[in-house]
Amino acid sequence: MGVGIYLRETRPQFLLLTPVCFLVGLGSAAVTIGGVGRVPWGYAILAFLGALLAHVATNVLNDYFDYRSGLDLRTRPTPFSGGSGILPKGMMAPEKALWMGLGSLAITVAIGLYFVKVRGWGLLPIGLLGVLVIVLYTPLVTRRPFLCLLAPGLGFGPLIVMGTHYVLVGRYDWIALWASFVPLFLVSNLLLINQFPDLEPDRESGRYHIPIMIGRKRSSYLYGAIALSAYLWVVLAWAGGLLPGAALIALIPFPLALVTIKGVLRYAEEMDRLLPFLGKNVLYTLLTSLLLGIGLLVAA
Repeated sequence: MGVGIYLRETRPQFLLLTPVCFLVGLGSAAVTIGGVGRVPWGYAILAFLGALLAHVATNVLNDYFDYRSGLDLRTRPTPFSGGSGILPKGMMAPEKALWMGLGSLAITVAIGLYFVKVRGWGLLPIGLLGVLVIVLYTPLVTRRPFLCLLAPGLGFGPLIVMGTHYVLVGRYDWIALWASFVPLFLVSNLLLINQFPDLEPDRESGRYHIPIMIGRKRSSYLYGAIALSAYLWVVLAWAGGLLPGAALIALIPFPLALVTIKGVLRYAEEMDRLLPFLGKNVLYTLLTSLLLGIGLLVAA
């Protein structure tokens, strides 16, 4: 079994979320300490590795538990949902996926404990919450609609952004919290819309998320409201002096978001027509967070 199989099992197309959200935390830290040149880059690289491995652990353990529950055998995979497909095709033994996920989590925990030692105990609450989200996501969080909606945004928003900020600055600052709300909205929305194609198999496997609870059509209105909230937050945070003016470049993908919202509202019940808008959703989610991070770095 080649290295390529292990790489595919991580679902690398989703791993792009980690660097763009990390960049937001890097930007808030640079603003706080007075410039990119003052960033402790050794800590930054190690923190990024920890965040990336946390994401890998989440993806792989999710794949393992979904295979064990039979969900992946019932699901028609799309580029945006349905797992990696590695385990159902017999390309990797489930036990290897489990150990791969646990190994990634163990390295993440080790990196976190190192930062607790060198940067302070204030990092511990975020670290513990992050581990709980990773471990409990598939067996518990996916069975609680509001937890399932909140957990992805919490992980990639406040946990990654504020955790990165703390590691680089040595304390929490309000700018990191305000900036983290943007990926919080967008990433929770990303997972919300990606649940649409898998609604029936998810229900049969015991999952209980928002689209199962209220249906796809009503969920599409919630999707639109959350997407608009992300961009409205950027404007309000800037107007209130919570984010620098350069952060407004995060609004550039807003027209694409509007097109996507319109498509999701129109095709919420037509999966074949909805799929292109899932792709657009991924694009504006990544671009908005990326531009927010760049804006913060420019402001620094």
